Amino acid sequence: MSQELLREVKGGVATVTINRLAQRNAVTYEMWQQLAAMMAKLKASHEVRVVILRGAGTQAFSAGADITEFEETRRNSALAIKYHAAVEEALRDVANLPKPTIAMVAGFCVGGGLELAISTDLRIAADNSRFGMPTAKLGIVMPHWEMSRLVRLVGPGPAMDMVLTARLVEADEALRIGLISRLVPLAEIERVTNQVAAEIAAYAPLSHRWHKEIMETVLRMPDLGGLTAEEAKLPFACFDTDDFQEGRRAFLEKRKPEFRGR
Repeated sequence: MSQELLREVKGGVATVTINRLAQRNAVTYEMWQQLAAMMAKLKASHEVRVVILRGAGTQAFSAGADITEFEETRRNSALAIKYHAAVEEALRDVANLPKPTIAMVAGFCVGGGLELAISTDLRIAADNSRFGMPTAKLGIVMPHWEMSRLVRLVGPGPAMDMVLTARLVEADEALRIGLISRLVPLAEIERVTNQVAAEIAAYAPLSHRWHKEIMETVLRMPDLGGLTAEEAKLPFACFDTDDFQEGRRAFLEKRKPEFRGR
């Protein structure tokens, strides 16, 4: 495994760490490819129920794509299209993972780092966090899929503010506009994130998976007028699972359920 992208699994929670402290955890082209491959392994793992994404240290979740590579990887549109294909594959794999994902954000979360964070289900941020999309400073553009994720979270007004001004958004504003899910003191970020991940991991995996699917359907089709028969039945599939029977029995027996994802 690359030493620049670390993975640790404990208690059903996988923690993926961007490990380039000296570069403020900037992500290279190779690392985007490795991240996609890692998501495939986490998706297939029966042990992993929740995934945390974080940066090494407390000064940056990620400063984004490694600009020192741009001459080699993005100096023209043909190269940029190839580069972006790797980035978007990784981001989509994070977003489409059928398991809950949490970005644990401390410090700078900008550019590609922000795009990665908003690809997760939850963003728990420390009070030293700062968020930004400074593409205009580089003369580049935030692509469609990534812009869509940002607009879905904060709305078109705050999203346009971020991309036009290229400013850094402080943690309290990020919470107010819905960019992050929770804001905690820096000293508490690891404890709180791990506690939230452990709580989620203890619940029914199939419920989490299907809630993510239903959320995507609702966002894609707000009026729900074109639901397929399969989509309409999805909320009721849980009643045919072992996990539902276990949850029901555990409630009646006043004990903690042991969900197995079946």
